[in-house]
Amino acid sequence: MIKVAVIGCGSIARHRHLPEYAANQDVEIAAVCDIVQERAEELGSIYDAMAYTDYQEMLEREEIEAVSVCLPNYLHAPVSIAALKSGKHVLCEKPMATSSEEAEEMIETAKNARKWLMIAHNQRFVPSHQKAQEMIANGDLGKIYSFRTAFGHGGPEGWSADGADSWFFKKDEAFIGAMGDLGVHKTDLLRFILGEDFSSVGAFIETSAKDHSTVDDTAVCVLRTQSGIIGTLAASWSYNAGEDNATVIFGEKATLRLEEDPENNLIIQYPNGDKAKFELGGIQTNEIGKQTSSGVIDSFISSLKADEEPVIPGEEGKKSLEVILAALEANETKRIVEIK
Repeated sequence: MIKVAVIGCGSIARHRHLPEYAANQDVEIAAVCDIVQERAEELGSIYDAMAYTDYQEMLEREEIEAVSVCLPNYLHAPVSIAALKSGKHVLCEKPMATSSEEAEEMIETAKNARKWLMIAHNQRFVPSHQKAQEMIANGDLGKIYSFRTAFGHGGPEGWSADGADSWFFKKDEAFIGAMGDLGVHKTDLLRFILGEDFSSVGAFIETSAKDHSTVDDTAVCVLRTQSGIIGTLAASWSYNAGEDNATVIFGEKATLRLEEDPENNLIIQYPNGDKAKFELGGIQTNEIGKQTSSGVIDSFISSLKADEEPVIPGEEGKKSLEVILAALEANETKRIVEIK
Protein backbone atom coordinates (compact mmCIF):
# COMPACT_ATOMS: atom_id res chain seq x y z
CA MET A 1 0.00 0.00 0.00
CA ILE A 2 1.17 3.49 -0.82
CA LYS A 3 0.50 5.92 2.00
CA VAL A 4 -0.58 9.34 0.74
CA ALA A 5 -1.61 12.69 2.17
CA VAL A 6 -3.60 15.54 0.67
CA ILE A 7 -2.57 19.12 1.42
CA GLY A 8 -5.51 21.46 0.94
CA CYS A 9 -9.06 20.28 1.66
CA GLY A 10 -11.00 22.46 -0.77
CA SER A 11 -13.25 21.30 -3.59
CA ILE A 12 -10.60 19.73 -5.83
CA ALA A 13 -9.46 17.54 -2.93
CA ARG A 14 -13.00 16.77 -1.76
CA HIS A 15 -14.46 15.89 -5.16
CA ARG A 16 -11.50 14.43 -7.06
CA HIS A 17 -8.25 13.64 -5.26
CA LEU A 18 -9.60 12.06 -2.09
CA PRO A 19 -12.40 9.97 -3.67
CA GLU A 20 -10.03 8.72 -6.35
CA TYR A 21 -7.34 7.81 -3.83
CA ALA A 22 -9.98 6.01 -1.76
CA ALA A 23 -11.10 4.06 -4.83
CA ASN A 24 -7.56 2.90 -5.61
CA GLN A 25 -6.85 -0.44 -3.95
CA ASP A 26 -3.12 0.33 -3.70
CA VAL A 27 -3.58 3.50 -1.64
CA GLU A 28 -4.00 4.28 2.04
CA ILE A 29 -5.01 7.88 2.81
CA ALA A 30 -2.89 8.55 5.90
CA ALA A 31 -3.38 12.29 6.44
CA VAL A 32 -5.09 15.46 5.26
CA CYS A 33 -4.14 19.06 5.91
CA ASP A 34 -5.88 22.43 5.67
CA ILE A 35 -5.49 25.74 7.50
CA VAL A 36 -9.25 25.59 8.14
CA GLN A 37 -9.33 23.05 10.94
CA GLU A 38 -12.98 22.10 10.43
CA ARG A 39 -12.33 21.11 6.82
CA ALA A 40 -9.33 19.00 7.72
CA GLU A 41 -11.13 17.27 10.56
CA GLU A 42 -14.24 16.60 8.48
CA LEU A 43 -12.32 14.95 5.64
CA GLY A 44 -10.00 13.22 8.07
CA SER A 45 -13.05 11.65 9.71
CA ILE A 46 -14.52 10.59 6.37
CA TYR A 47 -11.31 8.89 5.23
CA ASP A 48 -10.05 7.75 8.64
CA ALA A 49 -6.95 9.90 8.25
CA MET A 50 -4.98 12.13 10.59
CA ALA A 51 -5.98 15.81 10.30
CA TYR A 52 -3.45 18.64 10.36
CA THR A 53 -3.51 22.41 9.99
CA ASP A 54 0.28 22.70 9.44
CA TYR A 55 1.64 20.87 6.39
CA GLN A 56 5.23 21.04 7.64
CA GLU A 57 4.24 19.27 10.85
CA MET A 58 2.41 16.67 8.80
CA LEU A 59 5.43 16.08 6.53
CA GLU A 60 7.66 15.60 9.56
CA ARG A 61 5.37 13.36 11.59
CA GLU A 62 3.59 11.16 9.08
CA GLU A 63 5.19 8.17 7.37
CA ILE A 64 3.80 8.93 3.93
CA GLU A 65 5.24 8.28 0.49
CA ALA A 66 3.34 10.80 -1.61
CA VAL A 67 1.25 13.96 -1.37
CA SER A 68 -1.30 15.80 -3.47
CA VAL A 69 -0.88 19.57 -3.41
CA CYS A 70 -4.40 21.04 -3.74
CA LEU A 71 -3.75 24.62 -2.66
CA PRO A 72 -4.12 28.14 -4.10
CA ASN A 73 -1.80 28.66 -7.05
CA TYR A 74 0.78 30.78 -5.22
CA LEU A 75 1.44 27.89 -2.81
CA HIS A 76 1.91 25.17 -5.41
CA ALA A 77 5.65 25.66 -5.80
CA PRO A 78 6.74 26.27 -2.18
CA VAL A 79 4.67 23.43 -0.73
CA SER A 80 5.62 21.00 -3.51
CA ILE A 81 9.28 21.83 -3.00
CA ALA A 82 8.99 21.32 0.75
CA ALA A 83 7.31 17.95 0.22
CA LEU A 84 9.91 16.82 -2.29
CA LYS A 85 12.74 17.84 0.03
CA SER A 86 11.12 15.83 2.81
CA GLY A 87 11.30 12.73 0.61
CA LYS A 88 7.75 12.60 -0.75
CA HIS A 89 6.57 12.11 -4.31
CA VAL A 90 4.29 14.97 -5.39
CA LEU A 91 1.14 15.29 -7.47
CA CYS A 92 0.55 19.03 -7.90
CA GLU A 93 -2.58 20.71 -9.20
CA LYS A 94 -2.36 23.03 -12.19
CA PRO A 95 -1.00 25.54 -12.97
CA MET A 96 2.10 24.05 -11.40
CA ALA A 97 3.57 27.44 -10.46
CA THR A 98 3.28 31.18 -10.98
CA SER A 99 6.54 31.58 -12.94
CA SER A 100 9.00 29.62 -15.04
CA GLU A 101 11.58 30.04 -12.30
CA GLU A 102 9.30 28.42 -9.72
CA ALA A 103 8.48 25.59 -12.09
CA GLU A 104 12.15 24.96 -12.81
CA GLU A 105 12.94 24.89 -9.09
CA MET A 106 10.23 22.26 -8.59
CA ILE A 107 11.70 20.15 -11.38
CA GLU A 108 15.25 20.43 -10.09
CA THR A 109 14.19 19.69 -6.52
CA ALA A 110 12.44 16.52 -7.66
CA LYS A 111 15.56 15.41 -9.54
CA ASN A 112 17.86 16.14 -6.59
CA ALA A 113 15.52 14.36 -4.18
CA ARG A 114 15.08 11.45 -6.61
CA LYS A 115 11.32 11.73 -6.27
CA TRP A 116 8.60 11.85 -8.90
CA LEU A 117 6.70 15.06 -9.67
CA MET A 118 3.45 14.93 -11.65
CA ILE A 119 1.14 17.78 -12.69
CA ALA A 120 -2.62 17.09 -12.61
CA HIS A 121 -3.58 17.95 -16.20
CA ASN A 122 -6.61 15.66 -16.37
CA GLN A 123 -7.69 16.43 -19.94
CA ARG A 124 -5.02 14.13 -21.31
CA PHE A 125 -6.91 11.18 -19.84
CA VAL A 126 -10.26 11.92 -21.52
CA PRO A 127 -10.98 9.01 -23.95
CA SER A 128 -11.88 11.25 -26.90
CA HIS A 129 -8.69 13.25 -26.42
CA GLN A 130 -6.56 10.11 -26.28
CA LYS A 131 -8.22 8.80 -29.44
CA ALA A 132 -7.57 12.10 -31.23
CA GLN A 133 -3.91 12.04 -30.20
CA GLU A 134 -3.60 8.49 -31.51
CA MET A 135 -5.23 9.33 -34.85
CA ILE A 136 -3.01 12.37 -35.42
CA ALA A 137 0.14 10.47 -34.45
CA ASN A 138 -0.82 7.70 -36.89
CA GLY A 139 -1.34 10.20 -39.71
CA ASP A 140 -5.06 9.46 -40.06
CA LEU A 141 -5.85 13.16 -40.49
CA GLY A 142 -2.97 13.90 -42.84
CA LYS A 143 -1.61 17.40 -42.50
CA ILE A 144 -3.12 19.37 -39.62
CA TYR A 145 -4.32 22.77 -40.76
CA SER A 146 -5.85 24.44 -37.73
CA PHE A 147 -7.67 24.01 -34.41
CA ARG A 148 -9.97 25.75 -32.02
CA THR A 149 -10.54 24.92 -28.37
CA ALA A 150 -12.50 26.42 -25.50
CA PHE A 151 -12.99 25.87 -21.81
CA GLY A 152 -15.60 28.06 -20.21
CA HIS A 153 -18.26 28.01 -17.51
CA GLY A 154 -19.95 30.42 -15.13
CA GLY A 155 -17.00 30.68 -12.76
CA PRO A 156 -15.59 29.06 -9.62
CA GLU A 157 -18.38 30.39 -7.36
CA GLY A 158 -20.35 27.18 -7.73
CA TRP A 159 -17.29 24.96 -7.45
CA SER A 160 -14.92 26.50 -4.90
CA ALA A 161 -15.36 25.78 -1.20
CA ASP A 162 -15.46 29.55 -0.48
CA GLY A 163 -17.81 30.59 -3.27
CA ALA A 164 -17.50 34.22 -4.34
CA ASP A 165 -14.92 34.80 -1.59
CA SER A 166 -12.63 32.17 -3.06
CA TRP A 167 -8.91 32.62 -3.59
CA PHE A 168 -9.60 32.05 -7.29
CA PHE A 169 -10.59 35.73 -7.58
CA LYS A 170 -7.64 37.18 -5.63
CA LYS A 171 -4.57 38.08 -7.64
CA ASP A 172 -2.14 37.69 -4.74
CA GLU A 173 -3.26 34.08 -4.24
CA ALA A 174 -4.38 32.96 -7.70
CA PHE A 175 -1.86 34.99 -9.75
CA ILE A 176 -4.05 34.43 -12.81
CA GLY A 177 -7.75 33.77 -13.34
CA ALA A 178 -9.56 31.86 -16.07
CA MET A 179 -6.34 31.46 -18.04
CA GLY A 180 -4.68 29.66 -15.12
CA ASP A 181 -7.79 27.77 -14.10
CA LEU A 182 -9.00 26.71 -17.54
CA GLY A 183 -6.66 27.97 -20.25
CA VAL A 184 -3.65 26.02 -19.02
CA HIS A 185 -5.69 22.82 -19.31
CA LYS A 186 -6.20 23.52 -22.99
CA THR A 187 -2.59 24.53 -23.74
CA ASP A 188 -1.56 21.20 -22.23
CA LEU A 189 -4.27 19.32 -24.11
CA LEU A 190 -3.34 20.82 -27.48
CA ARG A 191 0.34 20.08 -26.95
CA PHE A 192 -0.63 16.49 -26.16
CA ILE A 193 -3.04 16.02 -29.08
CA LEU A 194 -0.92 17.76 -31.72
CA GLY A 195 2.32 16.23 -30.51
CA GLU A 196 4.31 19.44 -30.62
CA ASP A 197 4.97 22.63 -28.70
CA PHE A 198 3.80 26.16 -29.37
CA SER A 199 6.19 28.76 -30.69
CA SER A 200 4.23 32.02 -30.44
CA VAL A 201 1.02 33.50 -29.05
CA GLY A 202 -1.15 36.61 -29.26
CA ALA A 203 -3.86 37.29 -26.70
CA PHE A 204 -6.71 39.46 -25.46
CA ILE A 205 -7.27 38.95 -21.74
CA GLU A 206 -9.91 40.86 -19.81
CA THR A 207 -11.86 41.07 -16.55
CA SER A 208 -15.36 41.75 -17.78
CA ALA A 209 -17.77 39.40 -16.01
CA LYS A 210 -16.69 39.32 -12.34
CA ASP A 211 -16.90 42.64 -10.50
CA HIS A 212 -15.42 41.09 -7.35
CA SER A 213 -12.38 39.67 -9.18
CA THR A 214 -8.84 41.07 -9.47
CA VAL A 215 -7.84 38.46 -12.08
CA ASP A 216 -8.89 37.76 -15.66
CA ASP A 217 -12.20 36.07 -16.38
CA THR A 218 -12.25 36.02 -20.19
CA ALA A 219 -9.42 35.37 -22.64
CA VAL A 220 -8.98 34.56 -26.32
CA CYS A 221 -5.58 33.53 -27.69
CA VAL A 222 -4.17 32.87 -31.14
CA LEU A 223 -1.50 30.17 -31.06
CA ARG A 224 1.09 28.90 -33.53
CA THR A 225 2.91 25.59 -33.19
CA GLN A 226 6.53 24.97 -34.11
CA SER A 227 5.47 23.40 -37.41
CA GLY A 228 3.16 26.31 -38.27
CA ILE A 229 -0.29 25.05 -37.21
CA ILE A 230 -2.39 28.02 -36.10
CA GLY A 231 -5.58 28.12 -34.07
CA THR A 232 -7.51 29.72 -31.23
CA LEU A 233 -8.00 29.07 -27.54
CA ALA A 234 -10.71 30.61 -25.37
CA ALA A 235 -10.88 30.43 -21.59
CA SER A 236 -13.69 32.07 -19.67
CA TRP A 237 -15.67 32.30 -16.45
CA SER A 238 -18.42 34.19 -18.31
CA TYR A 239 -20.23 31.26 -19.97
CA ASN A 240 -23.26 31.52 -17.70
CA ALA A 241 -25.64 29.42 -19.78
CA GLY A 242 -23.56 26.25 -19.64
CA GLU A 243 -20.11 24.76 -19.89
CA ASP A 244 -18.11 24.62 -23.13
CA ASN A 245 -15.19 22.18 -23.17
CA ALA A 246 -14.94 21.43 -26.88
CA THR A 247 -11.98 21.10 -29.21
CA VAL A 248 -12.00 20.91 -33.01
CA ILE A 249 -9.01 19.76 -35.07
CA PHE A 250 -9.07 20.58 -38.79
CA GLY A 251 -6.99 18.20 -40.90
CA GLU A 252 -6.32 17.39 -44.53
CA LYS A 253 -8.20 14.08 -44.46
CA ALA A 254 -10.75 14.73 -41.71
CA THR A 255 -12.01 17.09 -39.03
CA LEU A 256 -12.24 15.89 -35.43
CA ARG A 257 -14.91 17.31 -33.13
CA LEU A 258 -14.16 16.49 -29.50
CA GLU A 259 -16.66 16.86 -26.64
CA GLU A 260 -18.82 19.13 -28.76
CA ASP A 261 -21.84 16.81 -28.79
CA PRO A 262 -23.34 15.73 -25.41
CA GLU A 263 -23.72 12.12 -26.58
CA ASN A 264 -21.01 11.55 -29.16
CA ASN A 265 -17.68 12.45 -27.58
CA LEU A 266 -15.80 12.14 -30.87
CA ILE A 267 -17.20 12.96 -34.29
CA ILE A 268 -15.08 12.49 -37.41
CA GLN A 269 -16.14 14.49 -40.46
CA TYR A 270 -14.69 13.57 -43.86
CA PRO A 271 -14.39 15.87 -46.91
CA ASN A 272 -16.93 13.75 -48.84
CA GLY A 273 -19.60 14.43 -46.19
CA ASP A 274 -19.37 11.12 -44.35
CA LYS A 275 -19.36 11.10 -40.55
CA ALA A 276 -18.32 8.65 -37.88
CA LYS A 277 -19.63 9.08 -34.32
CA PHE A 278 -18.23 7.56 -31.14
CA GLU A 279 -19.53 7.37 -27.57
CA LEU A 280 -16.32 7.04 -25.56
CA GLY A 281 -17.21 8.24 -22.06
CA GLY A 282 -17.64 11.86 -21.06
CA ILE A 283 -15.20 14.58 -20.15
CA GLN A 284 -14.76 15.77 -16.56
CA THR A 285 -17.31 18.35 -15.46
CA ASN A 286 -17.32 20.95 -12.70
CA GLU A 287 -20.89 20.08 -11.72
CA ILE A 288 -21.00 18.89 -8.11
CA GLY A 289 -22.40 15.40 -7.84
CA LYS A 290 -21.55 14.49 -11.43
CA GLN A 291 -17.89 13.68 -10.97
CA THR A 292 -16.27 10.80 -12.80
CA SER A 293 -12.77 9.45 -12.37
CA SER A 294 -10.22 11.82 -13.89
CA GLY A 295 -7.58 9.15 -14.40
CA VAL A 296 -4.97 11.38 -12.79
CA ILE A 297 -4.75 9.61 -9.43
CA ASP A 298 -4.60 6.11 -10.93
CA SER A 299 -1.87 7.21 -13.34
CA PHE A 300 0.15 8.82 -10.54
CA ILE A 301 -0.09 5.74 -8.32
CA SER A 302 0.81 3.44 -11.22
CA SER A 303 3.98 5.43 -11.86
CA LEU A 304 4.94 5.19 -8.18
CA LYS A 305 4.35 1.44 -8.09
CA ALA A 306 6.48 0.92 -11.18
CA ASP A 307 9.01 3.57 -10.13
CA GLU A 308 8.64 5.14 -13.56
CA GLU A 309 8.38 8.78 -14.58
CA PRO A 310 4.76 10.00 -14.53
CA VAL A 311 3.10 10.61 -17.89
CA ILE A 312 2.81 14.34 -17.09
CA PRO A 313 6.09 15.20 -15.35
CA GLY A 314 7.12 18.65 -14.20
CA GLU A 315 8.78 19.40 -17.53
CA GLU A 316 5.44 18.98 -19.32
CA GLY A 317 3.65 21.15 -16.78
CA LYS A 318 6.28 23.85 -17.24
CA LYS A 319 5.88 23.90 -21.02
CA SER A 320 2.11 24.30 -20.70
CA LEU A 321 2.54 27.03 -18.07
CA GLU A 322 4.94 28.94 -20.30
CA VAL A 323 2.28 29.25 -23.01
CA ILE A 324 0.04 30.98 -20.45
CA LEU A 325 2.86 33.25 -19.26
CA ALA A 326 3.57 34.23 -22.86
CA ALA A 327 -0.13 34.96 -23.41
CA LEU A 328 -0.09 37.33 -20.43
CA GLU A 329 2.91 39.12 -21.91
CA ALA A 330 1.23 39.28 -25.31
CA ASN A 331 -1.83 40.92 -23.80
CA GLU A 332 0.24 43.43 -21.84
CA THR A 333 2.55 44.38 -24.71
CA LYS A 334 -0.09 44.14 -27.47
CA ARG A 335 2.21 42.09 -29.66
CA ILE A 336 2.91 38.51 -30.66
CA VAL A 337 5.21 36.87 -28.14
CA GLU A 338 7.68 34.09 -28.85
CA ILE A 339 7.42 31.25 -26.32
CA LYS A 340 10.57 30.10 -24.57
